[in-house]
Amino acid sequence: MMSEQSWGLSDFQDVAAGAAILGSGGGGGYQDAQLILKQFSGWGGTVTVKDYDGASPCSVIAMMGSPDAAGDMTLTELSSSIGNTLAVQKATCGFSPTCSIPIEIGPINLLVPLLAAALQLGDVRWVVDGDGAGRAVPELPQTTYAGAATLPPTPCVVADNATQASQMQSGVVNTPTTAQVETLAGAVVKAFGAFAGISMWPSSRANGFALSGQYIPNTLGQIRVLGNFLRTRPETAAVVRQISVLTGRTTEAVATNHYITQVTQATSDASLDAGIIRLDNDPDPSKSTSRFYIYNLNENLIAYSTSQAAPLILAPDSICYYSEDQAAGFSNATSDLSVYYDFSSGRSSGKKVSVIKIAAHPRLVATPGVLDSFAGLLRSIGYASALPY
Repeated sequence: MMSEQSWGLSDFQDVAAGAAILGSGGGGGYQDAQLILKQFSGWGGTVTVKDYDGASPCSVIAMMGSPDAAGDMTLTELSSSIGNTLAVQKATCGFSPTCSIPIEIGPINLLVPLLAAALQLGDVRWVVDGDGAGRAVPELPQTTYAGAATLPPTPCVVADNATQASQMQSGVVNTPTTAQVETLAGAVVKAFGAFAGISMWPSSRANGFALSGQYIPNTLGQIRVLGNFLRTRPETAAVVRQISVLTGRTTEAVATNHYITQVTQATSDASLDAGIIRLDNDPDPSKSTSRFYIYNLNENLIAYSTSQAAPLILAPDSICYYSEDQAAGFSNATSDLSVYYDFSSGRSSGKKVSVIKIAAHPRLVATPGVLDSFAGLLRSIGYASALPY
């Protein structure tokens, strides 16, 4: 259990850095997160981060959509999207959270609740230390929140980033299941454009503050410590040890100091960036003696090595990036990948990349419906065999 802490801007920076590794390639772009925090550099306040108290109105708030379609997201776009979402939630649903919790681990989606509290968007004033997956996930049903019978996913509110109320687009989704929310909210976000703010899974007096016990605790605190550790510019092996100690989850490097030599990426109709990342142990693929392929839908889902037929890593286990050259993790957003891969020439930039496997959190694996949801995603990209759990 984490004691109450007050976090400032440097802590936000550490959170984004740590999440860029543990996000398994998703949860928003790290370059976008750095840009947003740079725009926030004049802020000198603090935000309270602590365990859920079981007595405060709370909701899960996040940004939803394709990181690539969003382009270089700004602080104004993020704050307008979340501010509009919370305003519609209060006006239409009569519910206004005083605290919030991240939906997942990722550079953007961990920052969203922290920035909402820092900017005092709506009535949000503090942040719960936890999230719903222990990694980033492509879809809402792959979270611990989705398996909570007493925590309804709706009313779910979605809103765009309009800066004038008269031009704002918003929608309220009411449906019994998280899978239906994913379909309907995803369609709304696509109609809006690239991305939108979303608030759902309201925890209130009406449902007995049902968020209690339905999230993975302490993940923000762990990620902040990891991000701070990255300031020492550690080697991959040291990062692996630190992740294992902080999270208690089995962690190993499956590829150390390779190079991204090919990227195939496109945005799907469901506003997911689908792609394949190839890594070799030489920047010239013709000289490679070790090769890996990572398949993603926003987040990394499968990792193969050409040295064996079976996958090296399968979701829900995390497939994470770390670069010793940059002392940083990164996502599958094009702006992040461009540091390691020259899209104009179709060649590696020469910066080395390691791939780290982290076992899924036991609470995520045990959540009803999560493994079935991941299995459906894996089938959609061609994998139909059993999951490792």
